[in-house]
Amino acid sequence: MQPYQRTREKREKAAGITGVAATLVLHALALVVLLTSGLTYLDPPPPERSSLLIEFEEEELQPVKPLQSQVGRQPQAEETDLERDVELVQKAESPHVNDRPNVTPKAQPDPHGDVETPAPPAEPEIDKRGLFPGMSKKDNNATAPHAAKEAAEGFKAGQADGNTHEGKTEGSANAHVKGRNVVGSIPKPVYGTQAEGIVVVQVKVDQYGNVKEAVPGAEGTTVTDKTLWNAARNAAMKTTFNMDANAPAMQAGTITYIFKLK
Repeated sequence: MQPYQRTREKREKAAGITGVAATLVLHALALVVLLTSGLTYLDPPPPERSSLLIEFEEEELQPVKPLQSQVGRQPQAEETDLERDVELVQKAESPHVNDRPNVTPKAQPDPHGDVETPAPPAEPEIDKRGLFPGMSKKDNNATAPHAAKEAAEGFKAGQADGNTHEGKTEGSANAHVKGRNVVGSIPKPVYGTQAEGIVVVQVKVDQYGNVKEAVPGAEGTTVTDKTLWNAARNAAMKTTFNMDANAPAMQAGTITYIFKLK
């Protein structure tokens, strides 16, 4: 047997002896307390006593009274005559005779009531983009074609004789480049031939507003005279538009020239 096993066995025996001794001592102390606390036992015990007595009294029953019956006929309805008019026993009438119709007053909305008040119909709003504020000004050349039959004397060349920049124009040249305007006026073509008609020049404009290319004879041209074509091209190359950094590098458009006999 190893030394540590002997030591463990001795400790277990000592622990068992200690536990038995402690148990005996505790029981002995408990017995001494019970004997010295003054508790006594009556021998023989006292007889049992009834602690509560309840007595019930019988209620006298009342005699049942017999039902009284009357001798006679049971109520019966009269025979109905379907051909006879209905007769009112009493007609409900008001003691006051009113000469006006009985109409209740109209409900009025108030801060404490629950009468719904419909909203008044809203007036249609005018789109301000469709207004012409310049029309109210007098001697305004910019709006003269809207109100006058003919353009005013101060009407600049290059503007249309009408209220639109699209379609045919008569009497003056005009330019069409989307989002761009002519700076100043459109230069007039220089020509010496006696001819008339319309020459439409296809132009390309850079971001600085300069015309870099001009080709006459575009759609809308009504004359084939080379002299008028060259005059229109030279005038188109001298035209200047406003600068636009957001415009394409080369923006296409047209300039229309109306030639008349001198």
